[in-house]
Amino acid sequence: MNQFIESLAQLFGRAPRKPSKDELSPAVKKMYFHKKGEKVTKAQLIALHDEHHKNSKNKWRKRRWLTLIAVNLLFVVSYSLDIQLLEGALTASRFMGFHMADLNSALQVMLAHKTVLINLLIGIVTVFILWFLLGGRTFCSWVCPYHLLAEWAEMLHHWLAKRGWAKNYTFHRGVRAVFYIIFALLAIVTGYTVYEFISPTGILSRAIIYGPTIALLWVAFLLLFEIFLSQRAWCRYVCPIGITYGIVGVLSPLRVTYDMTDCKHEGDCRAVCLVPHVLDLTIKNRSVDVEVGLGADCTRCGLCVDACPTSSLSFEFKGLTHKTKKSEDELPLMPPSAKDSSEDADAHIKSTSE
Repeated sequence: MNQFIESLAQLFGRAPRKPSKDELSPAVKKMYFHKKGEKVTKAQLIALHDEHHKNSKNKWRKRRWLTLIAVNLLFVVSYSLDIQLLEGALTASRFMGFHMADLNSALQVMLAHKTVLINLLIGIVTVFILWFLLGGRTFCSWVCPYHLLAEWAEMLHHWLAKRGWAKNYTFHRGVRAVFYIIFALLAIVTGYTVYEFISPTGILSRAIIYGPTIALLWVAFLLLFEIFLSQRAWCRYVCPIGITYGIVGVLSPLRVTYDMTDCKHEGDCRAVCLVPHVLDLTIKNRSVDVEVGLGADCTRCGLCVDACPTSSLSFEFKGLTHKTKKSEDELPLMPPSAKDSSEDADAHIKSTSE
């Protein structure tokens, strides 16, 4: 329950907090105490990264990009050939007869009309089940066309920033929750889905399918802002879609799981993560258990899985993924010179948290 609450709190903007020693499981205390005696040299880390670089193929990023492009092109093909396979756009569509409605767009419509529309409700149920199973924010990184452009823009931002041609102004992530409330109130007060007029997701989806409009100038402005002033600003600080789907996916059976057994806490995963706060638990003494699933704000993009040189991060689907979990007795033993007692482990955790 504590992890569930913490996950939602981070989704709404609260910074990750360091757990107290009372929140740590006996197994993770034992693991941290063991790691206290480990000495990993810079040469060993370099060798580890070199070996991983040889074998790494960015497989999850490639799969994600191909999936995202394929989904959006399927709309184009269906419309162009009039084959009625995937009709509409990302905000509302019909796939082989099944009604589908973007959850955030549907919420905006119902707030604006102040009623629950039956056809819309049917589309919500279909999409709700889909993204609950896949994980709420999977939509962001695997389907949303703006997310892909923002990801490419972020690469350009890093290139420019290294040369001093771009800045990265950051804001409190809680501002996204404020925008979430503002857009909801605007829909109620005005009777219009105000957010849909400025949503780059909807604008791009319709432009890809039906052709470009002047609204693309707004999308271009957002991308330029992110390239030169604040990387991924729209997704991190404004877009309400992430919160909506994050809430849906908080209990999803699909998740990225962190296993700290072999982790060297070198931070490669956090360096590439699109929402790095969800990987705060990879910092030493931050994980409450040996194996923990990432929080609701995780987009399941797979970048951290590709980047991790020790395979400490992996995709897991509860009930389908079979992993051999180590019992507490099978975890690495403490150094022989140390007392094998929970008091020693507690003392170490307390000293590192002060």
